Amino acid sequence: MNSAPRILILYAHPAPRNSRVNRRLCEVARTIPNVFVHDLYDTYPDFHIDVQHEQMLLASSDLIIFQYPVYWYSTPSLLKEWLDVVLEHGWAYGHGGDALQGKDSWLVASTGGQESSYSESGHHHRSFEDFLPPIEQTALFCGMRWLPPLILHGARTIEDSALEERVERFRQRLVSYPQWTEQFPAAPYAPAATDSQH
Repeated sequence: MNSAPRILILYAHPAPRNSRVNRRLCEVARTIPNVFVHDLYDTYPDFHIDVQHEQMLLASSDLIIFQYPVYWYSTPSLLKEWLDVVLEHGWAYGHGGDALQGKDSWLVASTGGQESSYSESGHHHRSFEDFLPPIEQTALFCGMRWLPPLILHGARTIEDSALEERVERFRQRLVSYPQWTEQFPAAPYAPAATDSQH
């Protein structure tokens, strides 16, 4: 009998006590036995990241979830630091860097603004997808499959019923993984062995 797939949630919220949406997502995720919620701000309040430990967690996971509130159109600063130091050349990419090849990556993010504000005529003048290429390309560059993100807009004003509907959608995706991913093709991009970032 096959064991349950291993799911790692890299949770990066600088002020989790003030979170409504992400706190609920984490509460639900922690009830699922094969899901590990890894709170980066709780683990590394001084930003001194244990690279070897993080790489061990990644290597032993099948689905890697980046969960965070959007800060200035990007990730919170600790998650950016995590990406910078953990995804090393020769381990995650470049010559011999195939540790993440074939794994799945999924972005679960929240925004304070409404979905309508992410449009050409909206407050941010761009669609939300315009802000995703850096983290999407990071996943692809490391040979991971990029699954369609789950974005929860209007985190500050969302009604309880709408929030719970989205939380349940998130839970269903976790418990039914990898069945729901079968419709998506494998990672289309694998960097050459000599590729590196400097």
